[in-house]
Amino acid sequence: MEKRPPETPIERFPALERFGFVRAGFVCRAPGVEPHGDRQAMLARLAGAHAAARASLGMAGMPCATAEQTHGNGVALVNGAGNFAGVDALVTAVPGIALGIYVADCCAVYLLDPVRRCIGLVHSGKKGTELGVVPAAIEKMRLHFGAKPGDMAAQLSPCIRPPYYETDFAAGIVLQCRAAGLREIFDGGQCTAADLGKYYSYRAEEGKTGRMLALFALSD
Repeated sequence: MEKRPPETPIERFPALERFGFVRAGFVCRAPGVEPHGDRQAMLARLAGAHAAARASLGMAGMPCATAEQTHGNGVALVNGAGNFAGVDALVTAVPGIALGIYVADCCAVYLLDPVRRCIGLVHSGKKGTELGVVPAAIEKMRLHFGAKPGDMAAQLSPCIRPPYYETDFAAGIVLQCRAAGLREIFDGGQCTAADLGKYYSYRAEEGKTGRMLALFALSD
């Protein structure tokens, strides 16, 4: 009998899932998949683990939307599947679409307006935070879906933090969310570089690493 590979750990976020109509998870380091090769080669090697994680989160049959991730502040309005060029953030009000962001030290920021039932998923590292990609996504949700920052919740994923990195961009993201009017901001404080058994870290592994996958969807 063929031995099944160990399951890839998935972190869940009660602050988001308490609403009942969203599915959210952060796919951690895949056991048994040694990191080597460039980003695309590594993503190909992780495809099986990531597909299993989507199934575990109830997203197996959902079309998936991802962002090119240029460390900028572009935001895409998502109505279907695809890889959206030139953006670092995805927003949607369409149920049944899985938003995906890959990270290896940067922060994946989950945004939710539970009243208007719209979501966003943002890739924000040092550069993206400096350029205000999270406030740009909040504004896109306000303009297109009528989202109200006072009703919104934000959840930060694990990311690199001091003393393993010179800039605490996670703290900057929290300040940006507060300045935008969000009152519910959640951050577990986990550092990717401090736990290589659980997370990938571009800085700690000198670029020879894999990618975690942040997933977010409105239930269909």
